[in-house]
Amino acid sequence: MKDSRIYLIHIRDCLARIKDYTAEGKQVFFEDLKTQDAVIRNLEIMSESVNKLPSQWTEAYPNMKWEEIRGLRNRLAHEYLNVNLKIIWDIIENDLPDFEVTIEAIAQQFWNS
Repeated sequence: MKDSRIYLIHIRDCLARIKDYTAEGKQVFFEDLKTQDAVIRNLEIMSESVNKLPSQWTEAYPNMKWEEIRGLRNRLAHEYLNVNLKIIWDIIENDLPDFEVTIEAIAQQFWNS
């Protein structure tokens, strides 16, 4: 079994990449297929990494929509023909900031445990 902290690193890396890839804003995201592909791939990796976090860590933050985050990977990977870019942008803009705060709080609380 891998050290659970590696998944926090993966999640943090994905969040940083998504921020970087979308820094030019919504219009560029909707016009650039490479950016869309990169963001969607990082959302998949991020969601899969959430699946690997210990339940003790996620249960400590019950207000986070963990099941939706976990399910995102399957929707993106298996329902790729039905990916709605408006929903992806909404996730980027409205959900990822709170998720990032939660991930940092988990890192602070559990990194050395």
